[in-house]
Amino acid sequence: MVCNPHHTENTHFKVLRLLEANPQMNQRQLSQALGVSLGKTNYCLKALLDKGMLKVHNFQNSKRKLAYAYLLTPAGIAEKTALTSRFLQRKMHEFEQLKSEIESLQQEALQTRPITTQPH
Repeated sequence: MVCNPHHTENTHFKVLRLLEANPQMNQRQLSQALGVSLGKTNYCLKALLDKGMLKVHNFQNSKRKLAYAYLLTPAGIAEKTALTSRFLQRKMHEFEQLKSEIESLQQEALQTRPITTQPH
C-alpha cells in the first residue's frame, strides 16, 4: 500500500488542530472527528508522539482510569504552523483549479444551444 504524503500530512494537521483545541479528546472521539478508523488514529498519534510533536499527560486523580490529555509540544506547535501554511497553499491551488474549471464549464454551457425540433 502506497501512502500519499499529502494525505498523511493533512491527517497530522487535523489531529494537531483538534488536539490543540481539545487536548482531552480521547482516541475514539478523535477517530470520529477525523472520519478514520480507531487503528489509523492510534497509528497517527503514535507517529506524532514519536516525532515529539505531542506529549501525553495522565490524570492520576481522574475517576476514569484512562484519562489523558494530548498536549502539543513546542515542536508540535511549530509543525502545526508549518502544516497550516502548506495546507492553505494546497487548498488555494485546488480552489484556483476549481474556479478555472467552473468558468470553463460556464462558457461551454453558454455556447452550447439546445437543439429544438420544429413540429410537423
